Amino acid sequence: MSATQTNKIEIIKTATSKINEVDFDNLSFGAVFTDHLLECDYTNGEWQKPIIKPYAPFLLDPSAKVFHYGQAIFEGMKAYKDDQDAIWLFRPDENFKRFNNSAIRMAMPEVPEYVFMEGLNQLLQLDKEWVKKGKGNSLYIRPFMIATGTGVIANPSDDYKFMIILSPAKSYYSGEVKVIIAEHYSRAANGGIGAAKAAGNYAAQFYPTNLANKDGFQQIIWTDDATHTKLEEAGTMNVFFRINDTLYTAPTSERILDGVTRKSLIAMAEKENIDMVVRPVIVSELVEAAKNGSLKEIFGAGTAAVISPIAGFSYQDVYYELPKTENSFAMLLKDKLTNIQQKLAEDTFGWTVKV
Repeated sequence: MSATQTNKIEIIKTATSKINEVDFDNLSFGAVFTDHLLECDYTNGEWQKPIIKPYAPFLLDPSAKVFHYGQAIFEGMKAYKDDQDAIWLFRPDENFKRFNNSAIRMAMPEVPEYVFMEGLNQLLQLDKEWVKKGKGNSLYIRPFMIATGTGVIANPSDDYKFMIILSPAKSYYSGEVKVIIAEHYSRAANGGIGAAKAAGNYAAQFYPTNLANKDGFQQIIWTDDATHTKLEEAGTMNVFFRINDTLYTAPTSERILDGVTRKSLIAMAEKENIDMVVRPVIVSELVEAAKNGSLKEIFGAGTAAVISPIAGFSYQDVYYELPKTENSFAMLLKDKLTNIQQKLAEDTFGWTVKV
């Protein structure tokens, strides 16, 4: 291994790359990782010097607070390579801002911009060969932070570890998705941490999602915790509904994540002159639209899949199949958004950032 330094980041390069061992045509999402990672520790009340080093396991004390009190947050981003071998990020400022909003909500220290942004840029430059060209190819980026302070007293940690790991990804195909509308379980509650990308939010979804899977459904459309009448998110994604030729999505709140893909699709829909309405969507409204034929599409929106069309939904033991739509808003918006992300179309919004 060899060590170099930028102004503020130490870089230790791996002696041997594992890139030739990877079958890039047959990737399972999030299962393969690149040669290097970024690591930065917070201790004694301040952030230490970031280091980029070979990807490897690390040790934690069994009493580390992440294990006992769940102080853990993360983000999801992607990098893309254009035909000229330049690498691009999509709205990284939004991910950085949301990461620190999550940190504040979880009583964790905010990560400095140079650690997050400059660290990410240096890491991507080092592992640039892992970013493959071509539509559908990308490099998934997972920044995360965990509490590493020791002791089992129930209070926030004094020490933390921020890391960024990278995983090559292909187009995300989830197959036909059927969902069930939640009538009992909730993803988040008012006053809770639903708007933060906290690890515990996802852990809490696993049990009710497993129950849905046993009944033949891939995901759950979550409803509000108080009345279970307002439609909020689909699985781990924001959710959109097309009734006639109007597109609806719920407003962000303490319960709903401020998705980067969500806000991008809203802006794109408005530019495409699609009637876009941000307001609470009521379960009874959706059921009635399904019954009278005005419900044309439902789709989830998030970083991994960009857009995931939903084939049908179940509510109170009644299943409603959605029609096959030729002029699909979901496919129109997905194609336009991915073309911008992969520099196949002009970015008139100024969302893409060159590494």
